[in-house]
Amino acid sequence: MTGSRGKAWRWGLGVLVVLASVAAPVAGQDTTRQVEPGVRIGITYTPGLRPGMLVLGVERTTFLDSVRTILQRDLDYSDRFEMITLPGGESLMVALAPPALGPPQPTAPAAVSGGAAAFVNYGLYEALGADYAVHLRATVDTPAVVTVYDVRGRLSRRTLALWSGDLRHPETRLAIHRLSDEVVRAAAGTPGIAATRLLLIQGKRVYRIDADGADALPVSPAADTAMSPAWSLDGRRAVYMQFVGGNGRLYLQDIASGRRELVGPTTSGLNYTPAFSPDTRLLAFTFANEEGSHLYTYNLVERCCLQRLTAGRFSDNLSPTYSPDGRRIAFASTRAGSPQIYVMSSDGTGQELFAPFDYGVTGSSYAPEWSPDGLNLAFHRDVAGTPQVFVMDVASRRVRQLTSAGRNEDPTWAPDGRHLGFVSTRTGSRQAWIIDLDTGRVRQLTRLGEARLPAWSPRIMEGSNP
Repeated sequence: MTGSRGKAWRWGLGVLVVLASVAAPVAGQDTTRQVEPGVRIGITYTPGLRPGMLVLGVERTTFLDSVRTILQRDLDYSDRFEMITLPGGESLMVALAPPALGPPQPTAPAAVSGGAAAFVNYGLYEALGADYAVHLRATVDTPAVVTVYDVRGRLSRRTLALWSGDLRHPETRLAIHRLSDEVVRAAAGTPGIAATRLLLIQGKRVYRIDADGADALPVSPAADTAMSPAWSLDGRRAVYMQFVGGNGRLYLQDIASGRRELVGPTTSGLNYTPAFSPDTRLLAFTFANEEGSHLYTYNLVERCCLQRLTAGRFSDNLSPTYSPDGRRIAFASTRAGSPQIYVMSSDGTGQELFAPFDYGVTGSSYAPEWSPDGLNLAFHRDVAGTPQVFVMDVASRRVRQLTSAGRNEDPTWAPDGRHLGFVSTRTGSRQAWIIDLDTGRVRQLTRLGEARLPAWSPRIMEGSNP
């Protein structure tokens, strides 16, 4: 999610030109379980570790059908539940007394008072394997109301309302995603990742895409090649590098309005792999010229005050990523030969090798990103000449490999800390994929011409509208 989202896996001044090439796919098999979407059919399921989730039938309206489709997909992609479907796709309905709704609100989701059940067939839902059931309905004043039932506890957990009934409105789909995340929170205790987005590179431009793979929209102008996108922690802004007159410049852009400004140094060279500090006051980045690549910080509040963090001639230091507390920065460096993952204090002191290196087994390491909880560090590392995604436990420094099918690189954390986005060639072309670290489930996010350098946003709160 946050931290270093500029990714560069080649070194020197030619680094960003090489990134545009397409790597040939390499055959392999993931070390993770590539699981099909969890589904139980009727009462024939085999109980698993994840609770069963049943999305009940809705009144037959085009809008409610669309909401149900998005909601069910969001709940599935949360990887918290086994989604239950009925034989032949039949729907179960639940009769409810209409809730006492308050006045309409501008955005969703919003809690709704009332919502007492006239009849809820908990016994049937339990027989179908459901631990939770979700029901959608419309009221006179509200286009969609969602109630979350605890089947085992025989009670209603939460009732939520979606106040906009126009899917053509740009905020409505995001509001449905927020509602889905609140359903996850009601059932699992923590929200889902539906109301998040990713930045990625397609062709020469930065694109924004929803976490379910829908609504890919361009962010950067089409004129010059853009690279290295990164999100601010409020989800309102992005920063990326764009080539201008042969030099790499950093642009800070408001996602909602499209307004952007030049930040950082304007001297000859390349500024790339930017990363926001957790308080968004500083921007860490790489500056490269004929003497090598080094890490700097730039004060975004005062629009000044460059500070160099790394030293030494003819070595490369890049891809900074802040720890969530802002005290440390992990980065990649060639100071000892092949690139490896190092760590330092945020002021540049105390630099040391961070990720253990298996000599003769694995090779160069690139593109680190700290997890939102600070407990793990993701990066990609060469294995037999092919990049694969790894995760390191920060406390023990134990490293484990997550992928092996095709080329897999540039991991980025979701805000829940259990999902990783990355780029893979496992199906031929380079596309963005998502892996759930708890279940090992892998799903394809994009089906674009080519996708590179994904960067996962924080949760997009109401009013952010990026």
